[in-house]
Amino acid sequence: MNRAKTLAALLFFAAGMSACGNKESKPGQALVRVNGEEITVSQLNEELQRANVQAPQQEAASKQLIESLVDRQLLVNEALQDKLDRDPKVVQAIERAKALIIAQSYLQKKLGPPTKPSAADVEAYFNQHPEFFTNRKQFDMNELVFATKDMNDTLKSVIDGAKSLEEVASWMEQHKVAFGRTQISRTSADLPSELVSKLVGMPRGQLFIIKEGERSLLVVISEIKDAPVKLAAAANQIEQYLVNKKNKDAADAELARLRGKAKIEYLNGRQPPEKVTASASASALTQAPAEAAQAPAVGGTDKPDVKSDDAATARGVTGLK
Repeated sequence: MNRAKTLAALLFFAAGMSACGNKESKPGQALVRVNGEEITVSQLNEELQRANVQAPQQEAASKQLIESLVDRQLLVNEALQDKLDRDPKVVQAIERAKALIIAQSYLQKKLGPPTKPSAADVEAYFNQHPEFFTNRKQFDMNELVFATKDMNDTLKSVIDGAKSLEEVASWMEQHKVAFGRTQISRTSADLPSELVSKLVGMPRGQLFIIKEGERSLLVVISEIKDAPVKLAAAANQIEQYLVNKKNKDAADAELARLRGKAKIEYLNGRQPPEKVTASASASALTQAPAEAAQAPAVGGTDKPDVKSDDAATARGVTGLK
């Protein structure tokens, strides 16, 4: 339901203002009139489909969605009275939404419905990546999180000479350096392979620093343990990963084909990149999740997991004591 309301809020301008000045009845049986504007069965069915509401929940969900459509129409009416449909930023946002919807529709038509991989394909991926499954490791880590701007020569010296995380934390408290504490668990399926190889060979209790933009993490591994995953437990995640990857690869290929036959001119002194990768735009247009370019994450732990940019993590390992 939250997803449906969010979607309605994001697209109410595109849905409402595109009909500005058009008083003809909308297609479909009218359910509600809001100051003369009809909300129809077709609109409700569209919201139910977008929210992926299953049949047993549709009656209850319909009541809430109708109220969301009423709220949206009220907002559209007020926005039109305020002439927000003429605001340059609003016009630009509507054009962007329109272009994105059309582009998505083309790719979805071109790619067709997703093809489920065979059991043999799923098993082959499982066997080809023991680091994600049969040989998977779990790293339990304690961290001090602080602002990167606070990393100066004095703090570096303290970290270099410290024998424990607590020793650094005590110094930071005494010198009024703000920090937070976290405990996380990551597996070898979650982390870049280069970082995993370093972590596995690291002596217990060794401190290392990871920079993630405006924040830095001082990390110590408390425990490394085997966390194997069997094929039966991993099959669904592998299947979804293979579907996503196939869609992304097909979208990349189509975008490469279109670029190859198009005349693209860079203006005002701009130069084309040496290598164009379509993955980011393809993933957005096909609505593929980020996992499409990463290994499937399988299993869980009882400790909180803090997500971060793996690429940033890979670049940010600045030192191992």
